[in-house]
Formats: sequence, C-alpha cells, structure tokens
Amino acid sequence: MAKVYPQTLPSPSPSSSPSSSSLCSETESETFTIWMKSLIYHTNGCTVFDSNGDIVYRVDNYDRKCSREVFLMDLRGKVLFTIRKKKFSILGGWEGFRWIESERSKKASFGVKKLYRTASRKSNQSVCEINVGFERFSLVKMDGKLAFRIININGEVVAEAKRKVSWNGILLGDDVLSLNANSQIERSLIMALVTVYGLIRRQM
Repeated sequence: MAKVYPQTLPSPSPSSSPSSSSLCSETESETFTIWMKSLIYHTNGCTVFDSNGDIVYRVDNYDRKCSREVFLMDLRGKVLFTIRKKKFSILGGWEGFRWIESERSKKASFGVKKLYRTASRKSNQSVCEINVGFERFSLVKMDGKLAFRIININGEVVAEAKRKVSWNGILLGDDVLSLNANSQIERSLIMALVTVYGLIRRQM
C-alpha cells in the first residue's frame, strides 16, 4: 500500500507571540494525515498517518456509523482509548477512557460537550468544550467541512486540522485532513478528540 506523506508545515518562530492563527510558540509540532475512513474494506472509521507515511492510529467502525462507543487503537490493534457517548446527555456529551496495561480506566480521562447555539454553526466559533482533568480547551470550527482548531484557555492553538493539499498542489477530498499538533497535548489524546469530532460530524 502506498504511503501517505503529510505536508510539512513551517513551525512558528520562537520570537512570535502566540495567537489564534498559529500554534503555540516554543513547542515542537508534528504533522499527521487523517483519513476519515477505515482501511478495512474502506468502511467507517479513521486512519492516521505520521510524517513518514506510516499508520500510527486507527478507528475501525466497520458497517456502523455514529456508534455510541468506538475504540482508538494503534497500528497493531492495541486499544488506547474507549470513546463513549453519554447515555443521558441532552447536549451530546462524550467521554474518553484511557487503557493502561490492557485494562480500561474506570474514570474518564477527558470529556467533550457539544455547544448548541446559532453562532457555533459559523466558522471560527467554538463548537465543543473539552475538559482534560483540570485543563480546559475549546474545539473551534474553521472554514471547510471538517477543518478545526483546538485552543487552550489562553487562546493558543495546540492543534489544527485542515483539508490536505498534496505535494503538487492538488486539494484532496473533504475526508483527508492535515493535522499539525504541538507537544502541549499528548498525541493519542489529540487523536481521541479528533475521533469525537468525527463522530459529532457523522463522518465515522
């Protein structure tokens, strides 16, 4: 299978001040390619490639779409997070449970709450609130079908996904994203949040 190589994005200058349009300064960033499809017969799910074009994360939802429970795995099928929709949440809440040594944590590692308001349908508006322990983040919808940013409480961008452009300038499909993430949030946690957003947008 041909490898998918993410487009390398320039890192922000350490001297530049943080803003909502650039990743947090003085942090290392890494680029991934996200394909909102499972490689198992191209069924529902998500496949994530690193900067070398190798698969690093995957979600296989098979013939079901918008399941109430999905599993974020590594390449070999080791479960990293169980992502579960809250049963009695009117606002469409999701929780993520980390797996440690083949056992699922009983306490949620993060929670995501969808915001219901007219303004959230527009671009550059928060559509989700994210709680990771005592830390708070927002997921902001950008221009494009699935483009988004994750920002911290200070308004700094810690992850940004937008429609991928190939090395020769060809704009790929709506379900292929280039994700640039800095080291402020652990990588598998970012992928778990990407999975939640894909479920909210009914893309997996």
